[in-house]
Amino acid sequence: MNKGKYLLLGFLATQLLSVSAQPERRSERLKTSVDETTFRKHVSVLASDEYGGRKPLTPYEQKTIDYIAGEFRNLGLKPANGNSYFQDVPLVDATVKAKGGNFVVKGKKGRTVVRDYDDDIIWTAHKDKKINIKNAEFVFVGFGINAPEYGWNDYDGIDVKDKVVVALVNDPGYYDQSLFDGKQMTYYGRWIYKFEEASRQGAAGVLVVHDDRPATYGWNVVQASWWEHNLELVNDNDNRDLVLFKGWITKAKASELFEKAGYSYDELLKRAQRKDFKSFSLQSKADISFVNNVSVGISHNVAAILPGTDLKDEYVVYTAHWDHFGIGKPVNGDSIYNGASDNASGVSTILTIAKKFAELGVKPRRSILFLSVTAEEAVLLGSQHYVMHPLVPLDKTVAVLNYDGTGPSPATYDVVNHAQNTADKYVRIAAESQGRKYIPVKSNTGYRSDHFSFNRVGVPTIVTRNGGSLVKEGARGRKPGVYHQPSDEYSDDWDVSGTIQNIGLTFSVGWQIANMDEKVEWYPDAPYQRKK
Repeated sequence: MNKGKYLLLGFLATQLLSVSAQPERRSERLKTSVDETTFRKHVSVLASDEYGGRKPLTPYEQKTIDYIAGEFRNLGLKPANGNSYFQDVPLVDATVKAKGGNFVVKGKKGRTVVRDYDDDIIWTAHKDKKINIKNAEFVFVGFGINAPEYGWNDYDGIDVKDKVVVALVNDPGYYDQSLFDGKQMTYYGRWIYKFEEASRQGAAGVLVVHDDRPATYGWNVVQASWWEHNLELVNDNDNRDLVLFKGWITKAKASELFEKAGYSYDELLKRAQRKDFKSFSLQSKADISFVNNVSVGISHNVAAILPGTDLKDEYVVYTAHWDHFGIGKPVNGDSIYNGASDNASGVSTILTIAKKFAELGVKPRRSILFLSVTAEEAVLLGSQHYVMHPLVPLDKTVAVLNYDGTGPSPATYDVVNHAQNTADKYVRIAAESQGRKYIPVKSNTGYRSDHFSFNRVGVPTIVTRNGGSLVKEGARGRKPGVYHQPSDEYSDDWDVSGTIQNIGLTFSVGWQIANMDEKVEWYPDAPYQRKK
């Protein structure tokens, strides 16, 4: 097919295939479309109790990935890993139990009892059954950041080898907008970075101080996310180069620990924001012992391909993580963490988009890879493994569209695009075809889902969401307080009109990228660039 016909089909994809997503100018709800029926079917299945919260390395994993692979197969999509729809992802599964449920930190002004679950959540990536840390010295490292491009190094001049570092969550820009990227969190503000840097510095352990506001979620989310069955990838060093333990400590308990060392929390927070801050020993020590219930298992990414035509060796990727937290500590009598919004909705979105591509009747020039990854909730592990072991070449991966928590979402007159690359022009075209205002932004969502794994290796990514200008006044998306809780459940009364808008929009964006001659490129000032 010649380029002119592809341009015509691209126009039709934008104008016609998104028609069900166009916002109405009246405050009545959008009529149910084929896309909505498909989306609701998948999310209601994947978020049902029968799928047990979709925890990796449990029997519910096989049920989940079989469902996704079965849908790919039914659509006529080809397996992406030879003859298989599955990619093996080796994981360490560790449940750490502190002896006696707590440990005691001895400071110069007294003792601080740190109680597991209530005061801290800790775990390990090591395979040892028992871990004993004797007389470990505690060191305050401010934000725990070593960022040469910002002229910042909290580890300068201090040796933390075999010590326990205590680091504040987020980065200095949260408190002083002249620092880092201001209120927009950088990767240095993420807890995953602080764990990584503590390991590079040779620390024995790391505790990130949890404060609800700069963390953007409550302590109950930490408890639900990391209390049991923590997952880790197995690295080339068998994880021996990682800290012996990592985790969180509440602000209240950290404040007590600081006070028993002779400091106030507010004092240390202010000191940590200064460019001339120097990390120091708290002159506090503790014996920390773990019994580690550990196993190594194989989880799976699920992947399928719609082959392209003359540019079939290049790829556009649609991705969403399938995992959630499984069956855990009951909340209000409910122990199944169904993960309807997070992220049965994302998987249902790519399945709905896959159906649109499969039924279009015309193949795109570039191939389309549909990728549903494991263990996102355990720090993007499935996508990390994928970019280390890609099923299609990363240098031939033109763009990645990621979906996380796409529903429920009401229709809006605007669309927000988190992209710092030339794909924004396709998002703008698709948004305007729906009669919506296009809003490009830069925000910390770049670090909080699987697209970040692709960003880190230079692959351009696209993440869209609805803005705040509601078509239906008073319409609501995800209810407050359900994030990482058993209450994240599907209901037939979900308003998914905005979800359907964005299914139409991002289908159109993917089609445009798959058929244009040019590739997507990062803008020169973007923090990510193609690896040479």
